[in-house]
Amino acid sequence: MNAIEKDLEVNSDFSPEKMNSSFAEFKQNYPEFETTHILDELRELEYARLDWQDQIYLDYTGGGLYANSQLIKHMELLQCNVFGNPHSENLTSMAMTKLVERARNKILSFFNASPDEYVIIFTPNATGALRLIGEAYPFEKGGQFLLTVDNHNSVNGIRVFAESKGASVNYIPVKPSELRVDEKKLEIYLGKAKPKGNNLFAYPAQSNFSGVQHPLDLIEKARKKGWDVLLDCAAFVPTNRLDLSQWNPDFISISFYKMFGYPTGLGCLLARKAALNKLKRPWFSGGTISIDSVQKENWYCLQQGDEAFEAFEDGTINYLSVPAIEIGLKYIERIGMDIIHKRVMCLTGWLLDNMQALKYTNGQIFVKIHGPSDLEKRGGTIAFNLYHADGTPFDCQVVQDAANKAKISLRTGCFCNPGDGEVSHNITRNEMASCFENLKPSSMYPYGSDCKNHESCLVVKTKMVSIRVSLGLVTNFSDVYLFMNFLHGLMCEPEIQVSTAEKVKHRAFLNKGP
Repeated sequence: MNAIEKDLEVNSDFSPEKMNSSFAEFKQNYPEFETTHILDELRELEYARLDWQDQIYLDYTGGGLYANSQLIKHMELLQCNVFGNPHSENLTSMAMTKLVERARNKILSFFNASPDEYVIIFTPNATGALRLIGEAYPFEKGGQFLLTVDNHNSVNGIRVFAESKGASVNYIPVKPSELRVDEKKLEIYLGKAKPKGNNLFAYPAQSNFSGVQHPLDLIEKARKKGWDVLLDCAAFVPTNRLDLSQWNPDFISISFYKMFGYPTGLGCLLARKAALNKLKRPWFSGGTISIDSVQKENWYCLQQGDEAFEAFEDGTINYLSVPAIEIGLKYIERIGMDIIHKRVMCLTGWLLDNMQALKYTNGQIFVKIHGPSDLEKRGGTIAFNLYHADGTPFDCQVVQDAANKAKISLRTGCFCNPGDGEVSHNITRNEMASCFENLKPSSMYPYGSDCKNHESCLVVKTKMVSIRVSLGLVTNFSDVYLFMNFLHGLMCEPEIQVSTAEKVKHRAFLNKGP
């Protein structure tokens, strides 16, 4: 019986001595954690608001946290300069253009992407990047769109573009045990690329639901078989190194707020120039063309050469926020992505072990993990459900409400990842089909009470709900320890809304370094 089990064996009483005992055992089991103390120092200096407000933040896959210094540097830049819309050649516009280009170069450098091979297209977020691919990829009759079941809905939505142009759409299933891709079926489908055709294969580097990390060597394997590869990296890059000198996907989608919290409203599409030249946009807008005529009703797109990004950045980008990207990337570089990754994986390993150790006296498990049960090929995102001693599931909304009272930020739902949700909760094709029967084509809200399928839809939606915690940049041991204490409180007294307010004040005893 380890220290956390001893602590939680009888009740959820807390003392700093018990937490320190567990922390000492944790460091013995995960000695690499000792090399990450810079993150504890940064938490005190840059993220002190977490502890001032007794917040336990476990929603890093939903959004990263910004450092105080990021805000200060960005505000100082804006306060001390005059910047204009970069779509001009006046002094203020050129000053802004210079900073935008610096940000592009910094992104390329951060991901070790050659400027001769890759180009940066600014978008509102990763979803905006994916929409660009969906609307502009040359899907055609006989062409194919292949994707893994565990993609985010922003990738799933591309199938609408593919189907509308006559391309076939196929999903590669994931295995129920750990939600990993079925490699045998993937191999079969990868072998079906249309020769010299337009074949697009899309998968997440890391599932935002299960934390599964799919092999990056699938990129080269697919490309050799005739596929263009779209890699969704929104959940991967906040805690993992992406080296584009080693891996060469054709398209990569990223949201910067998931990496370092600020700014929101900015992401990018990293695209190989050769692949970008295949895209044909179905419309044009301000900033994306070289000439347009209302009399001739024709236009020329800015799509060739080194300025290819201009054909895809509609209107005026969020230019005053763009310099904050460079500030954020430099901040991450000073810390070191390897240190962030090491910290997250140590804490994730401890959390996985202790969550799965919670059982009732009758042997019934309290926590069911959806996805990998250990650290093998996974990230710091954990999806799970809780169960009563009789095997019935906890109402996730009750857990969410209890977490809110305890000032724990976690997430419930299906996380815009219906594929993993359907597989995790054993929802059949027929059950899903019942939600869509007799729907009018114009129906936008099929789950409304006036819908004939309201009850069946409600049952399916309720069944698909999971709980998710995700670790990130400044997660520390007290965060995961107090979360475990919270879980044990629910297990022992599920009707009581457990609070950690009195316990959080003891954080100061922890994480001070050797």
